[in-house]
Amino acid sequence: MPLFDYSFLSKILPKAKIKKSFRNAKQSYLNRVRLATALLFFGMGFCFATWASRIPDIKSTLHLSEAALGTLLFALPFGQLIAMPFSGKVVAQYGSRNIAILGLFLYAICMILPGLATADWQLAMGLFLFGFFGNFCNIAVNTQGVYTQQLFTKPITGSFHGSWSLAGFSGALLGLLMLAFKLSPLLHFVIAFTIVSLIIAFNYKYIIKFKSKQEEAKIGYSFFKKPDKILLWLGVICFCSMASEGIMFDWSGVYFKEIIKAPGALVVLGYTTFMISMASGRFLSDILVRKYGAKKVLITSGIIISSGFYTAVLLPFLIPCTIAFMLIGFGVSNVVPIIFNVAGNNEKVPTSIALTVVSSISFLGFLLGPPCIGYIAEMTSLKYSFAIIGVFGLLISMLVSKLKIFQ
Repeated sequence: MPLFDYSFLSKILPKAKIKKSFRNAKQSYLNRVRLATALLFFGMGFCFATWASRIPDIKSTLHLSEAALGTLLFALPFGQLIAMPFSGKVVAQYGSRNIAILGLFLYAICMILPGLATADWQLAMGLFLFGFFGNFCNIAVNTQGVYTQQLFTKPITGSFHGSWSLAGFSGALLGLLMLAFKLSPLLHFVIAFTIVSLIIAFNYKYIIKFKSKQEEAKIGYSFFKKPDKILLWLGVICFCSMASEGIMFDWSGVYFKEIIKAPGALVVLGYTTFMISMASGRFLSDILVRKYGAKKVLITSGIIISSGFYTAVLLPFLIPCTIAFMLIGFGVSNVVPIIFNVAGNNEKVPTSIALTVVSSISFLGFLLGPPCIGYIAEMTSLKYSFAIIGVFGLLISMLVSKLKIFQ
């Protein structure tokens, strides 16, 4: 079934203009579909950034210690882990369009729950549900990203993940605005929910309803019975990238404070430059893939990640380390969009299940990387732990060069 019915044009346009008008109308519609998909990614990132921006306030409201907060925060990834075994099958059976719309709506609703919490267990339950529905949203939205990419001849996947990063900035800025007006986390979350609801309301008609042939034929497919080795290796590549990314989120500020000895507000310089570089790199990713190919971009990205970590270790000074964190941001920006697109186009496994496998493995890197840094730093030093993580970039380059799927 065509995405759009152009037959009405023949009734209102001269024959000489019909062909050109068909082409223009089709391209215009496809661009609108692309925008709708990008806004799904934006909405998903906006929800997470909104919650993260008010963590300190919720900590103060509930009178939580650092240890208590750290324990409660594990409820969010735990919810994601519980959903992972069956989220791909649900998306395959009911369609990524339906689950993306419903999942984002429920994700936004659950964002409000931490704002309602008056006790530890209520916060834990709210974060569990936030993570649970977040996983369904993540798989369905990324599946939509793969399907939308298939409608275009040029690479566009990077811009979708760039929208997620852009939402991180937007969510943080809204958080600062809410703090300036001294609005409570609950009211802030309700405002953010309204924004996400409007995104859904104005774009749901353009979210494509599509199932690939393998999706239609293999809804009952079980990855655990018939594991695909290529997907496992793609997951390992993403694991290395997401571990590096998670370390930047959690440890960049600490590194600038304890190793670089950055004065005052400059402590956040490393994190800020990393985020700007990562967001910019994701919007540039499509251009680089189109010009040089996915394999060269991934190999180079791995080398850049390692170069960034080792520059930070060998030159622990403000300016070199700032440049180093920018390199890490640019390196990790390309990996997930490219790998998710490759995994989503696997001919043997339904798109949603393939993405579930890869994202599950990569998520472990995001979850386990930062704590491991802490343990290694406790036994040795933070510089030494960064040097160990620097190996991940080289591992990305090596695996990409060996996998035949990138030939």
